[in-house]
Amino acid sequence: MQDDLSTVKDDMVAFIEGHGMKRFHGYVTEEIDSVMWRQPEHGDEWKDFVELAKAAAAPFLTMNEVTLSRTDLDTLITRLKNATFPEDDDIEDAQFLKTYVGKTGFVQLGWPFQGVMFLYELSTEWYERYQRLLDVAEGMGGLVIDEHDEDEEH
Repeated sequence: MQDDLSTVKDDMVAFIEGHGMKRFHGYVTEEIDSVMWRQPEHGDEWKDFVELAKAAAAPFLTMNEVTLSRTDLDTLITRLKNATFPEDDDIEDAQFLKTYVGKTGFVQLGWPFQGVMFLYELSTEWYERYQRLLDVAEGMGGLVIDEHDEDEEH
């Protein structure tokens, strides 16, 4: 399994544009009615997904990617350390993720059809670990940054 999807993302962009399709940069959330592409075990299934979108006359494809930033990772580590009952294993896992800073760990493609979004998602193992740790930090009541707005005082 790859640990950086940036090359795959670049291939997707070229393939989509090569089919004369437009991309809309956006993430489709779970709140939207959607159908997830069931992924076969070969590496280019996303091409089938794009070709199906074109055959269905989709007006565009949505595209989103996540690249791990140092700031996001540092915030996660801080939240885990400041949790009520911090787990050393979780903190170590988060610190290990420093290896992946600057790498793309998640790509989502989507296209609309009759009020439903059809989605294709690809993620790395480390990105799934990162997401699990975000959930852990949120569930542990880790540090929540409260930005104070002066306008609210007046």
